[in-house]
Amino acid sequence: MYAISLGDDGAELRPLESWHAEEFLAHLDRGREHIGRYITFGSQATDVESARALLTGHADKRTADNGGLHGIWLDGKLVGGVLFCTFDAVNGTCEVGCWLEPAATGRGLITRAITVLIDWAVEVRGIHRVEWHAASGNVPSVNTARRLGMTRDAVMRETHLHRGVRHDMEVWSVLAPEWRTARGHRDDH
Repeated sequence: MYAISLGDDGAELRPLESWHAEEFLAHLDRGREHIGRYITFGSQATDVESARALLTGHADKRTADNGGLHGIWLDGKLVGGVLFCTFDAVNGTCEVGCWLEPAATGRGLITRAITVLIDWAVEVRGIHRVEWHAASGNVPSVNTARRLGMTRDAVMRETHLHRGVRHDMEVWSVLAPEWRTARGHRDDH
């Protein structure tokens, strides 16, 4: 399989497949409380079988062309990941998301990995609008949207119930022409 370098620090973006279930579960266990503060991603993966089922479900989404999941490895260790939560090539829209264990925060890994996903979505698949959804209280996630050059489109008040608390959700987006301009790509689509 392929690995995409995310810089000079040994970070790589790779497909996260069902055969990574044990490594994926160990990674989730290292960061479960941190990852689960604002999102439910990975919470249902409590043993190798359920971790494999989660990874297989995302592989099925990739096969159906409506999602995708990639892991971030740092010096050969799985530390987080990025995904297409939704992917609608017909309508030219997608939503990207992420998660990261605490030991890997503050290195720009998510920004670099999401940049790879958005580049591919816009330049290869012709996606016009890329969205990012984040709980307002999730400051690192909101800051990532800003670093990516996204625009905050809306704050949906108390729309997300997580762990018994209602959170405001922010919707951020970047349009293909904006992305290309920021990245210095030609806009010939």
